[in-house]
Amino acid sequence: MKIIGFIGPSGTGKSHHALVVAYDNHIDSIIDDGLLIYQNRIIAGCSAKDETNRMRAVRCAIFLEPSHAAAVREALSRVKPEKLLILGTSKHMVQRIREALYLPPVDAYIRIEEVSCAAEIAKARAIRKAEGKHIIPVPTMELKSHFHGYLLDPIRSFLHNRSGKKGPDFEQSVVRPIFSYYGKLIFSDDVFFALIRHCLAGIDGIVKVNRVKVAKNYVPGSNGLAVVLGVTVRYGVHIKTLMQRIRCSLQDDIEYTTGMSVDILKITVRDVVE
Repeated sequence: MKIIGFIGPSGTGKSHHALVVAYDNHIDSIIDDGLLIYQNRIIAGCSAKDETNRMRAVRCAIFLEPSHAAAVREALSRVKPEKLLILGTSKHMVQRIREALYLPPVDAYIRIEEVSCAAEIAKARAIRKAEGKHIIPVPTMELKSHFHGYLLDPIRSFLHNRSGKKGPDFEQSVVRPIFSYYGKLIFSDDVFFALIRHCLAGIDGIVKVNRVKVAKNYVPGSNGLAVVLGVTVRYGVHIKTLMQRIRCSLQDDIEYTTGMSVDILKITVRDVVE
């Protein structure tokens, strides 16, 4: 199976352009916000846009629930697509989806800027911010049995590809998820500091946490974190194994609790003690 990642910040129009990207690249299967779409039909998964808050939506989109991931893996093994388009806000998000679904490595990435002009991206951002509208790239009749949030209207997309040639006519669905009514959810730095220190306290081999620094949304429009740590470790521990445990534990705890991904993790061993 050939895996193509389609990436761009949230609200820039990835779902709107997904069908044209798939058409241009001869792809008949799409992973978008927790759904597996095959030949313009939803065949597995549940929509992140049907969740009641943003944290649950992010967890749904990256298949953190084992039963959700298992259902999509089973559907993929059944239809056996030659190519799969995975939508994500970053390469890291696409990689997390790929790992959750046991998929092969990503063959190539397409960025939203390659298929949409600056004016279209700005318009998509404005609509998302002002009206909370999202697009799911399937016809509305196909979506009704899967989506229980606020359905708006079907739209027909007359999009052009990168060469300027008009593509086929696609029907898509405009929805306003329940979580779009609640505005932004903001975590203070103290929340991350407490969460990180609590996580590290349970890892054998760490004697002291010397430094914790967190940068939120360090890439504009992303939902990611950059975490910098300084630690004191116990003499005799295997450093490489310990660093791997720290990375996995922090990613799991932070992503499950906050819905934000750890995109960058830098760890410095400040000291080794008996």
